[in-house]
Amino acid sequence: MNLTRLAALVAYYVFARHLPASNHRFGGWASVVRRWVCRPIFASCGQGVNIEQGAYFGDGSQLRIGDHSGVGVNCQVYGEVRIGNDVMMGPDTLILTMNHRFDRLDVPMRLQGHAAPEPVTIRDDVWIGTRVIILPGVTIGRGAVIGAGAIVTKDVPEYAIVGGNPARVIRQRNQA
Repeated sequence: MNLTRLAALVAYYVFARHLPASNHRFGGWASVVRRWVCRPIFASCGQGVNIEQGAYFGDGSQLRIGDHSGVGVNCQVYGEVRIGNDVMMGPDTLILTMNHRFDRLDVPMRLQGHAAPEPVTIRDDVWIGTRVIILPGVTIGRGAVIGAGAIVTKDVPEYAIVGGNPARVIRQRNQA
């Protein structure tokens, strides 16, 4: 890890993460500070990105975020995640790329370790509601809407509106 990236991580987790949310009276400048601090942290960071107050992304080395996309208030993003352009993310979203193993019955689950990481991909123009959980290996198609509180366990088709636990297609945005 280079010195610039290390300094940016320290600046984010010690200072910038705690600045006001973008909808706060002083949130505009706080959002600019977070974007500036996060740019050297992420694998790639597009233009006009909004990282909200309290967002957690570990060391951020595997996070790719496109133009005009955001990571919501208090969101947690783990592992290799690709976020496209124009993605909106509500508060408290959780994106996971790893899970515990549990295939052996002769060994306690806590001793079985983790399964191989599976990247998550969120295509362009997606809206992710509040408190959504996205599980490892999921791809969310372009133009999809994920309803608040949904638990996304499998791929979401383009322009689908999904919700529930587990998330299921409610309807398509591109159908009358």
